[in-house]
Amino acid sequence: MLNGDALVTFTFGLELGKFQVETVQDVSGLTMEQDVVEIKQITSTGHLLIRKQPGARKSGEVTITRGLDKSKVFTNWIKLTLEKGDLEHARENVTIALKDANRKTVRRIQLTNCWASRWEGPTLDVGQSAAATEKVTLTFEDITVE
Repeated sequence: MLNGDALVTFTFGLELGKFQVETVQDVSGLTMEQDVVEIKQITSTGHLLIRKQPGARKSGEVTITRGLDKSKVFTNWIKLTLEKGDLEHARENVTIALKDANRKTVRRIQLTNCWASRWEGPTLDVGQSAAATEKVTLTFEDITVE
């Protein structure tokens, strides 16, 4: 990859712990955020002094859209929390691997201690010809961009 070449958004992979998720259509909501602490004080001359500083990091959520297919690994992992309530075994690290034009991973986004907090099934409509997709919201405790 040459200097100045930006990565494209359509070449990426998703790893769930030690498993590669076979098909993914979209990943949205990737954000890193922290609280802002505001401190107001009065100086000795009576002027208001406002200072802001970083506070605690916030956890977050991402939404993954994927086509409904026969793959069982991702679906079984989702069921651990949404059907069985087994958060102890469901927590997994998820890696989003951004790839260059040669499909070589050049940057990773690590989501720590993820679990599925929401599942949305496909919209079924007799009048449309569209692929059936599912949306899964993953809640994570920390995000690291490498």
